[in-house]
Amino acid sequence: MQRYPMTVQGAAALREELQRLKTVERPRISAAIADAREHGDLKENAEYHAAREEQGFVEGRIQEIEAKLSASQIIDVKDIAPTGKVIFGVTATIINTETDEEKVYQIVGDDEADIKKGKISVNSPIARGLIGKEEGDVVTIDTPGGEVEYEIDKVEHL
Repeated sequence: MQRYPMTVQGAAALREELQRLKTVERPRISAAIADAREHGDLKENAEYHAAREEQGFVEGRIQEIEAKLSASQIIDVKDIAPTGKVIFGVTATIINTETDEEKVYQIVGDDEADIKKGKISVNSPIARGLIGKEEGDVVTIDTPGGEVEYEIDKVEHL
């Protein structure tokens, strides 16, 4: 069985979404289907078909979240002694060696990735290039814009 690495925060966010889907969305959709049924002929009832489609999406998402949580490997980086090495869950500050531009990324699971919040997937090219390296190392990463050289400035267990 494949394990999905996840931060504590990522697992909590999935549990919250699961709770919302089960306690808010599911009853709302059931009520919408019941309401649409009362309008008669289901073949030509757009509200009924839209609610059934939404129900299928929500049920699929519930199954997906439950499967991921059951196969998750929750990693709390705060419980791991800092060594200066880039591992799953750490926050790494990297500096572009050409432009001196500094970027800060936390390496997280696929579901948690949000580049706008500085969270990158462990499977992203940048994370794959950083994992296993240490503070002070210079790494070359293949990006869509070509190869970029970064120096790992700081690795934090936040």
